[in-house]
Amino acid sequence: MEQPVTVGRATRSSGEDADALEALVGASLTARVTLDEHGTVTGWNTGAERLLGYSAGQLTGRRAADLLAEPIPVRGGLPTLAGLPRWNGDVALRHRDGRKLTVRILAHHRPPGAGAPGWLIVSALTGRQPPADFDESLVSWSFAQSPCCAQAIYDTRLRLRRANADMERSTALTEEEMRGLRVSEIVDHDAGLRAERSMARVLRTGEPEYEENYLRAPGENHEHAWSVFMSALRDHEGTIQGVCLSAHDMTEQFWARKRLQLIAEAGRRIGSTLDVTRTAQELADVTVPALADFVSVDLLAALDDVPEPPARAVPAVGPLLLRRAALRSVTPGAPEAVVAAGAVDSYPAGSLPYESLRTARPTLHEVSDTAFSAWLARDPARAARVRAFGIHSVMTVPLAARGTTLGVAFFVRHRNQEPFRHDDLVLAGELAARAAVSIDNARRFTRERATAVTLQRSLLPQRLPRQAAVEVASRYLPAGGHAGVGGDWFDVIPLSGARVALVVGDVVGHGLHASATMGRLRTAVRTLADIDLPCDELLTHLDDLVARLNTEEDDADRSATGPAETSGEVGATCLYAVYDPVTRRCCLAGAGHPVPVVVSPEGAVDLIGLPAAPPLGVGGLPYEATEVVLPEGSLLALYTNGLIVNRDRDLDSGVHRLRQALARPAGSLDTLCDTVLTDLLPRRPADDVALLIARTRALDANQVATWAVPSDPSAVARTRKDVVAQLERWGLSDAVFVTELVVSELVTNAIRHAEPPIQLRLIHDTTLICEVSDGGNTAPHLRRARTYDEGGRGLLLVAQLTERWGTRQGATGKTIWAEQTLSLT
Repeated sequence: MEQPVTVGRATRSSGEDADALEALVGASLTARVTLDEHGTVTGWNTGAERLLGYSAGQLTGRRAADLLAEPIPVRGGLPTLAGLPRWNGDVALRHRDGRKLTVRILAHHRPPGAGAPGWLIVSALTGRQPPADFDESLVSWSFAQSPCCAQAIYDTRLRLRRANADMERSTALTEEEMRGLRVSEIVDHDAGLRAERSMARVLRTGEPEYEENYLRAPGENHEHAWSVFMSALRDHEGTIQGVCLSAHDMTEQFWARKRLQLIAEAGRRIGSTLDVTRTAQELADVTVPALADFVSVDLLAALDDVPEPPARAVPAVGPLLLRRAALRSVTPGAPEAVVAAGAVDSYPAGSLPYESLRTARPTLHEVSDTAFSAWLARDPARAARVRAFGIHSVMTVPLAARGTTLGVAFFVRHRNQEPFRHDDLVLAGELAARAAVSIDNARRFTRERATAVTLQRSLLPQRLPRQAAVEVASRYLPAGGHAGVGGDWFDVIPLSGARVALVVGDVVGHGLHASATMGRLRTAVRTLADIDLPCDELLTHLDDLVARLNTEEDDADRSATGPAETSGEVGATCLYAVYDPVTRRCCLAGAGHPVPVVVSPEGAVDLIGLPAAPPLGVGGLPYEATEVVLPEGSLLALYTNGLIVNRDRDLDSGVHRLRQALARPAGSLDTLCDTVLTDLLPRRPADDVALLIARTRALDANQVATWAVPSDPSAVARTRKDVVAQLERWGLSDAVFVTELVVSELVTNAIRHAEPPIQLRLIHDTTLICEVSDGGNTAPHLRRARTYDEGGRGLLLVAQLTERWGTRQGATGKTIWAEQTLSLT
């Protein structure tokens, strides 16, 4: 059954339309012939019979070439035309009565597989002729009544002679009212003057001109985009007698292009950072004034309190709390805003933002709409702003991404008098959807970054430990850009013998994984430092640890995702330094880390040259230590790569600026740290930065006492007497009893179980340190003595009487040490 088709207000079947069309056009006024690919006649209509006198029955199935009175003026005849899509020209045909007729034909070659004969040949026949001036009347009517473009004809003085109905509508003037006027007089706008200049060039050169104009017709509240063509009008002799101006209204195409441009601009500008507030502001900035006169972006206040909001964060009943993340207005200062940026406002059920979020659909309202009026009636402050600024049209668009509701964007017009249309609502929805994804990305990044910062700060030293070797100050700054928190760390580790270890490291990568890896490496460094490994040996053990971490990562990836996928390898750089205030010697070793800077007491700034070494985890090359003597009061600066290198500065220039900053006088180490960061870092550093500055101290010679102890049990008593005398000279009478016991135990053990040479050293600083060194390599250990054992209680006694004790290996033996706290009286 044929489906009805709609024509104006009437409905009729397609078959009825076809019959009406045939009756209208008069099929017999055209000779229509169809041929197959071999040139055989397959169709012959009444018009063809009138033209040549043959009936359809006489010609169907015959060769069309038999009708030719002369060959077709194409080399090779009709079959050679098979490659052409169309052919037209004059053909000599033979009438049934023998007459030769020259007929103008148009032949269409239908493509193969079209389900129709290969050729359709048509020729117009002479029928009932209209009056002689009918064609001229049609031309005149078509000009005056053309609905597709506005047209006007100007004489050689550029005065209007004729204008069609579309031109009259576009100018809101009749042809008679415009006759004799110039374009610049009809259109009081720069566009009129530009068009007139172009028309003058047409008169001068005869070449057509084209331009685009943007005009607002009288009585309309929006601009039209016009595509204007100006061409010369010539008489039969070719003389230019005037200019025709044709203007096509391209407003819809213009606004479609503007919308596409705005979407492209939004794609470029929105989401340039991973900051929630800045991303929201980018949405507001890109849409004012291109789409709206005022825009606000309000995010759910619930996002402030929960790490992962529910997908439907709108309460079943009001109110709805929204925090204003961004706003923008064509008016400086955005006086239309009732809520300031950063403030939270409450929206009751029935308000436009509430209903838009509840239904998850964008809405468009004019100020006279019932829903808008009802909201304003309950909100006098907003109603006052609407009246004051003449707000007439608003759109509310939900912000949602990945199934999570984030907030709502509010678009307002008051300066632009054209109300929002459905196309504007679709465009706002597209822009809001793009912004919502970027806001959600920023929100997730912010949450992960906050977690990583919290983790990293918890793993870094909360306060630097008390020790007497150096005065220290430190700074740590997380990255402020896209990279996220990295794995930079520093540490200050008190060692035996009043020494101190200074550590700075940098784990490759960013995020939680880098922070967790940093924590593991920092713990490993503290553990290895606690057993007093030399600098180079400590880095070697740390290198082995990183290599094992890489193996664990690869095994975990293969078990979780198969052998086709692997994660990035763990990598890190590290600088480890040990300073001894007794000898003022500093031992340093690095693993792919920036070299430290030392500032002498006199102010000279130098780099400490370290042997080249690969980062941790690379393996293959040994780590070597360097030893330097640092005068008391020297500054030692350790730092990570983020301090000296960024996208605008290379390594050498960064080191140069660091040396300049360290050379400046500063009242304190904290002030110096701040000076360095201010001079070297941008406002938002792209990488983490760790900085550790230490000022060295030195123990006076009278704070250290050393004795060589003979390998003879009788020497123990003499050694005790010497120690008591030294303590008396230091004014440490209260420490005599414990120190005698410690010295007796440690010296006796060295004489009985170790190898010479044996040396005793006392160090008096904030604590009292007792050290016994010998030539043996066997470390003592605590054990629990049984009731009737005669020995085995010595080290246990030392451990109970002192604050801490331990052992360290040296190049020619070991040292056992014990540290006592001193009374402050």
